[in-house]
Amino acid sequence: MLKLAQQILEQYFGFSSFRSGQKQIIEHVLQRKNALGIMPTGGGKSLCYQIPGLVLDGTAIIISPLISLMKDQVDSLTSLGISATYINSSISHEAQQHRLRSIAKGSYSFVYVAPERFDSDSFIEVLRTSKLSLIAFDEAHCISQWGHDFRPSYRSVVQQLKRIGSLPSVIALTATATEDVTADIQRLLSIEQSNVVNTGFARDNLHFRIVKGKEKRAFINDYIKSRPNESGIIYASTRRDVDRIHQWLTKEGYLVGKYHAGLPEDDRKEAQNAFIQDETTIMVATNAFGMGIDKSNVRYVIHHSLPMNIESYYQEAGRAGRDGEPSDCILLFSAKDIQLQKFLIEQSLMDEEKKVIEYQKLQQMVNYCHTDRCLQQYMLTYFHDPFDRPACEICSNCLHQGELLDITKEAQMILSCVKRMGERFGTGLVAKVLKGSKNQKVLDGHFHKLTTYGLLSKWTEKEITQMIQFLTAEGYLAVDDGKFPLLRLTSESLPILKGEQQVSMLIEATAAATYADQYDEWLFEQLRTLRKSIAEQNAIPPYIVFSDATLKQLAIHKPASKKDMLTVKGIGEKKYEQYGEAFLEVLQSYSAQTV
Repeated sequence: MLKLAQQILEQYFGFSSFRSGQKQIIEHVLQRKNALGIMPTGGGKSLCYQIPGLVLDGTAIIISPLISLMKDQVDSLTSLGISATYINSSISHEAQQHRLRSIAKGSYSFVYVAPERFDSDSFIEVLRTSKLSLIAFDEAHCISQWGHDFRPSYRSVVQQLKRIGSLPSVIALTATATEDVTADIQRLLSIEQSNVVNTGFARDNLHFRIVKGKEKRAFINDYIKSRPNESGIIYASTRRDVDRIHQWLTKEGYLVGKYHAGLPEDDRKEAQNAFIQDETTIMVATNAFGMGIDKSNVRYVIHHSLPMNIESYYQEAGRAGRDGEPSDCILLFSAKDIQLQKFLIEQSLMDEEKKVIEYQKLQQMVNYCHTDRCLQQYMLTYFHDPFDRPACEICSNCLHQGELLDITKEAQMILSCVKRMGERFGTGLVAKVLKGSKNQKVLDGHFHKLTTYGLLSKWTEKEITQMIQFLTAEGYLAVDDGKFPLLRLTSESLPILKGEQQVSMLIEATAAATYADQYDEWLFEQLRTLRKSIAEQNAIPPYIVFSDATLKQLAIHKPASKKDMLTVKGIGEKKYEQYGEAFLEVLQSYSAQTV
């Protein structure tokens, strides 16, 4: 069966070999074992159920929390001649009943459904009497109560599956799973450890960057002005910020859409479709937009404000560069964003125990913004990545051109001050004491009488705060959980206080390096224009025709025949039959003109 899987990979999807982890996961499913695949965004998770679904007899049921994505996925499969459909609340009752009857007849190889569909007795009855090839949980972290995007309806599917009787293989797929989430998924879906495939979380094509101390609008304007034809997403924490940024960028003349939960559903659909179809180049959105949005050529993701946790950030940033091309993930850091996130946690309907966990995660997100380690390594450590990876060499910390400053003495003074203040106060007040501030809180607490008062008077309060945040990020200080985080010493503090360990900190971050592509830009734009025309004629998103990565390969190698075209990654027999001739004509015409 693996031989047939390889043939399907080449014929339908245009790839000559499997990516890391795909073959192992597919093999588990073909052997009728339950499996969990943890793979980075853009790592080819969908092929892990699509190929077994084509090899095995019966219908594959794909459970997805993303109604907005189902049609795109079905369009992508049907464009390859594969029978597929979806059932969700966006279609009429009559259409749902028609599709249920077709499922019962075995008319589809793939059926995409929302988790709520399993509350329907008629749907369960159809599944119980149908031949199923597999059941797949897409975005499987939503099933876990420890996940950053937990959905009770998703978790309840597990109980409903028992009503079906004999089950086929169950496969769970996710790009963001901590150890707790992984263990929870395994327990719920009866997945043995030997059937867990974790290819790691690294995205080698993503250039992570933290920008501090710059006016956000000025930075965004300069950045996107230098990339006029590139697609990008700008995330903001509130609907109000989204509306304001969208209005501003529209006035600046950019092709920009907006997306948040406060907009009418039709407006959200229109904005999403315009972005996917390349009619707009920029999407300004809250985190309501994006999970599973299958647009491969997003070249940058900018976070206008601090995300609530690293899981959310890595998933949102990971929407850039799904085609494997170099892409930027930029976080614009401002200290006031921390207070906004604390407010959002406090105003949420979470119980107190859950709030404490969210405060912990927020602190880890803040630590990320103040570390001087490789940013990709920092996140891989957070997710307990199974591989010992070297520094990425392309994030803003790795490419830093600033000065490495010995702050050992300053660190000793900070740690000593925290200790003398009884480890009962936060960053702001500690910084004021070290600065020698005459602030009323300092005087009321008699902290001006401490020996550490004013020891760092030559530094600004902002610089002292940055040093405290750096020491926290590196584990030399800890922050107690809660609405009002208090500083305390850790086991790492003692060697510094004793003078046994040096502390160095990078000062003044600089911009990351630029990347030059070796493809013919004029030809690439001609191919993009053709792709857009074909996509409009067939009412499908452009990426379903060919990805940006495939177009760039065409612009580099300029294949002159069908045989040459089929050697390009992403072009298989099926794709060539549908679209190949039109692109070959453009390539041949270009070559004739440049001889």
